[in-house]
Amino acid sequence: MLWIALVDRTGSGLWAAVSVLYFTYVTGLSVAQVGTLAAISGAIGIAGAPLGGRIADRLPLTRVLISLQILRALASLALLTTDNYALLLAFSAAGSFGDRAANVLTKLYATRVAGPDRVRYQAVTRTVANAGWALGGLTAAAALTIGTTTAYQWLLTGDALSFVAAAFLTARCAEPPSPTRTIATSKDPAPTTRPANPWRDRGYLAYVATETVLFLDDAVFKVGLPLWIAHSDQAPHGLAPLLMVLNNLMVVALQVPLARFGATTATARSLLLPLSAAFALGGVAMALSATGGAFTATLFLTTSAVAFTVAEMLHATVSWELSAALAPGTAQGAYLGVHGLAQSAQRSIGPLAVTAAIATGPLGWTAFGATIAVTCVFQHHLVRDQFSRTALSVAPVTVSEH
Repeated sequence: MLWIALVDRTGSGLWAAVSVLYFTYVTGLSVAQVGTLAAISGAIGIAGAPLGGRIADRLPLTRVLISLQILRALASLALLTTDNYALLLAFSAAGSFGDRAANVLTKLYATRVAGPDRVRYQAVTRTVANAGWALGGLTAAAALTIGTTTAYQWLLTGDALSFVAAAFLTARCAEPPSPTRTIATSKDPAPTTRPANPWRDRGYLAYVATETVLFLDDAVFKVGLPLWIAHSDQAPHGLAPLLMVLNNLMVVALQVPLARFGATTATARSLLLPLSAAFALGGVAMALSATGGAFTATLFLTTSAVAFTVAEMLHATVSWELSAALAPGTAQGAYLGVHGLAQSAQRSIGPLAVTAAIATGPLGWTAFGATIAVTCVFQHHLVRDQFSRTALSVAPVTVSEH
């Protein structure tokens, strides 16, 4: 699975760093059209997270992952065939659906394999994945020096081929154990209770709602920074993929060391406060990047990228631990699938949020960072209350020697 993460993210790095530029310069879409395409395709892809988690509680996880990788490959190749806005939207939506479902299933695979070491496993996985992102981003930056339509098309083709390679590698992976998929015999008693339903768990749903806001750092790197730089009179346009590379190199170097600060549920929750500060700093730095010349813009954009990257790493550790700790083992796939809605919803809300910040200017970016910072503090209190209620609601258990 680590090799799959490397191959998958290398291909994604080729495309993520230039997707906005591709839709702007190759297919001729406006800023509003690019933002709307990303938002609508993200909204349609929202269904991938809960459906993927639910299916994974019933079918072999590796087989479902293979199907999703093939879907992502076909969707990427289809983007090369047209510049029609409706078709671009449809193909982007199919790719978004496969991406969100695959992301949840990969997380579920790691959770089932790693058990109590899930935070460190997640950190290693993210390190490998971001090494792939960095490799893909560097290749994209080199391709941008050519700047031709063919160069953009080859980057998108490389992204599609990475999904094909990931599908072949997934076929070699062993199926992880699942508490929800066991072999029953005639001697086994019939289950007396139904698995927990995340849609009826108000505390978990509230937690997922706050997660949607905290995942907005993803939109900053994929949409916000490239568009802000592309329409800036001061910032060099080649800075966008380089900041993406910086983001991934930082994750490669620091994700594993930072993970030890969130190895337990209590320590993961405590990280929400420094996470709040990192988001606020990122928004302020983006606002200040519009106050000077090329040097000032580059300095503050780099500062913002660093702050949002630190926020990304801290939130990855917090989110991984809390989402699994709040989910019962008998419905882990369903719960993590619902948690995946946060990232999926962000794919829709995020582009709109960052384009609104761009349209508003420096004040918009300040408000953007402050809103996420306040949400971190709110989640800090929400999770404390949620775990308190869980501890108090555990029913007494009678132990039998039979």
